[in-house]
Amino acid sequence: MSANSASAAPEAEQPSTGPGPRIPKVPFWAQIVAGLVLGVLLGWIARSQDVSWLVTTLDQIGSIFVQLLKLAVAPLVFFAILVSITNLRKVNNAARLATRTLLWFMITSLIAVAIGLAIGLITNPGSGTGLTPKDGELSETKGSWIDFLTGIIPTDVITPFTELNVLQIVFMAAVAGIAALKLGDKAQPILTLSQSILELLQKALWWVIRLAPLGTVGLIGYAIADYGWDLIGKYATFTADVYIGCLLVMFGVYPLLLATVAKVSPLQFFKGAWPAIQLAFVSRSSVGTMPVTQRVTERLGVPKEYASFAVPFGATTKMDGCAAIYPALAAIFIAQIFDVQLGIGDYLLIAFVSVIGSAATAGLTGATVMLTLTLSTLGLPLEGVGLLLAIDPILDMIRTATNVAGQALVPVIVSAREKILDHDQYNSASASPIDAFGSSDDAGRDGDRDRTPGPKDAVPVTA
Repeated sequence: MSANSASAAPEAEQPSTGPGPRIPKVPFWAQIVAGLVLGVLLGWIARSQDVSWLVTTLDQIGSIFVQLLKLAVAPLVFFAILVSITNLRKVNNAARLATRTLLWFMITSLIAVAIGLAIGLITNPGSGTGLTPKDGELSETKGSWIDFLTGIIPTDVITPFTELNVLQIVFMAAVAGIAALKLGDKAQPILTLSQSILELLQKALWWVIRLAPLGTVGLIGYAIADYGWDLIGKYATFTADVYIGCLLVMFGVYPLLLATVAKVSPLQFFKGAWPAIQLAFVSRSSVGTMPVTQRVTERLGVPKEYASFAVPFGATTKMDGCAAIYPALAAIFIAQIFDVQLGIGDYLLIAFVSVIGSAATAGLTGATVMLTLTLSTLGLPLEGVGLLLAIDPILDMIRTATNVAGQALVPVIVSAREKILDHDQYNSASASPIDAFGSSDDAGRDGDRDRTPGPKDAVPVTA
């Protein structure tokens, strides 16, 4: 009884921190909305009143927030991929699960790029903007199939971390994880250390996540102050197309797949996954959101061993927003600005690049590499990338939210199809505040679940 009481104590004490009146806690979503409103207001003041120090301050606040996220990206990706691969040894038919996951990544990406192409062909986002090829500038970041294929293998083990080449980090982590599986018990000390480092990184990232409302003020405010509404107005159709496409995928395609393929409640999915989706909207980083995405996926009933593989894998390769909808629309937009006619073969190439080359985005803020990869494949001028840099922060929010929603969706679909989804847990998942993630009480519940295995913890996979 004493043991049970001790383990229950943190949960019992959590709601109350002390006697006397307390200041009501502002929900995380409300903090984000407040950050958006304040950012727009400060950005408008800075631009309309020409307050240079405010512009600089907003830029620094947003840059520091993004830099803090990027600081954790390289080690987080390495240890998350390494640990996730080794965790597959706890799952029956792991190869089948991995194959099904990759297959659904490709299926949903193909649907997303088809929606992007359809919207672009209907709305003609490059027409009537007043923009000309002279408004573009050659992008410093380029992507090509040769660079993509040859760039997977690093020349040394240090440069990928210093230059933040996530694709090469994923390659090294995958090699290390597979080698650890082959070594068996001899690799256990390394795996234990890797798990501890991963938990340490995730805990540090929670602290950065709490700064997201402040980061929102800087990122949105600087975008408004630097570019202004007049410039954004030139991209009104294109911006609307990206948002409509992403919203159609998130709230049209995903619910349809959940209801028909997984046969679960779409509303319950968004209720459980909302903390990760809203953080992705603000942080604009799939990798930065990865710990939250993994936690909400587990709370939606996906077995922990499988989620710890699927989510990190998806955070570096599953990009329906950045690598499917956006490059499809951007290619049409740039082709219209530069007066280049695209044919059916070109549209098929866009779909191919989106499905196969999405790993080039690697979960980082922005999708410039993926866009340049698409443009170079089609033979379109890379100067067109410069036309879109002005509104990239605005577009990247909805793109990343779509990415993360898809990264949580696929494990749920695969788990439901393979009969390993805990439906009771799925139906009881709640949209708890973001502050609850990474807390001691949440960790305690995970620990209790691990210590008390039941019939659903065995993770069986049907033949």
